[in-house]
Amino acid sequence: MKTENLNDLLRGNTYPGRGIVLGRTADGKRAAIAYFIMGRSVNSRNRVFVSQPDGGIITKAFDESKMVDPSLIIYAPVRVPRTGLWIVTNGDQTDTVRDFLAEGKTFEEALRTRTFEPDPPNWTPRISGLVEIADGTLSYRLSILKSDNGNGESAQRFFWEYPQPAAGEGHFLHTYRCDGNPIPSFEGEPEPVVIGDDFDTFTRETWESLNPDNKVSLFTAFLNIETGEAERTAIVNKHE
Repeated sequence: MKTENLNDLLRGNTYPGRGIVLGRTADGKRAAIAYFIMGRSVNSRNRVFVSQPDGGIITKAFDESKMVDPSLIIYAPVRVPRTGLWIVTNGDQTDTVRDFLAEGKTFEEALRTRTFEPDPPNWTPRISGLVEIADGTLSYRLSILKSDNGNGESAQRFFWEYPQPAAGEGHFLHTYRCDGNPIPSFEGEPEPVVIGDDFDTFTRETWESLNPDNKVSLFTAFLNIETGEAERTAIVNKHE
């Protein structure tokens, strides 16, 4: 697949929904993470990212009085169970993955117990990523759990593993192919995208490329591949 410019992909899609970007910076020294959420309804847009002591984040209502149904929109998108291990997802499967890993099981085993979101007629896919840094090496995985072409009775599970990610390249996975009613699910493999090596540029350009009406929040991180530690993290919320 052709490696694309992430910002071009975002500018060309008014509603990718929620998205995960994992990759390696152009200098080869850092892992890059981005996670964003978008919303069309008042309930979905009424959210902010809040940092947590482990380095991860949770979603929280910006205005508690406007919160209607928290079941699919309030969760921990990012958990950091230990140095060099980052879980990034678009739902409460973050905690499913964390718990399975704690029991010595795998990312894939955890997600085989889950399915797409119960929100007909969209049947929003669950997207998940796992970043692992150990002994100076980086690997990552991505997954999508989706309906079979909008059939709420049929689930499909896809997994991708990137054990030797190239410098300057990442992969972008998002919930929706584009806007619509119902909203069509993402199709195909995660999209290869260019990853630079300037954190502020990565964060700013990703945020600015998201549709201004639908974007809600963005989280980014650069992790040192030698140590597994986070060098930089950032949260950008539309509501501040």
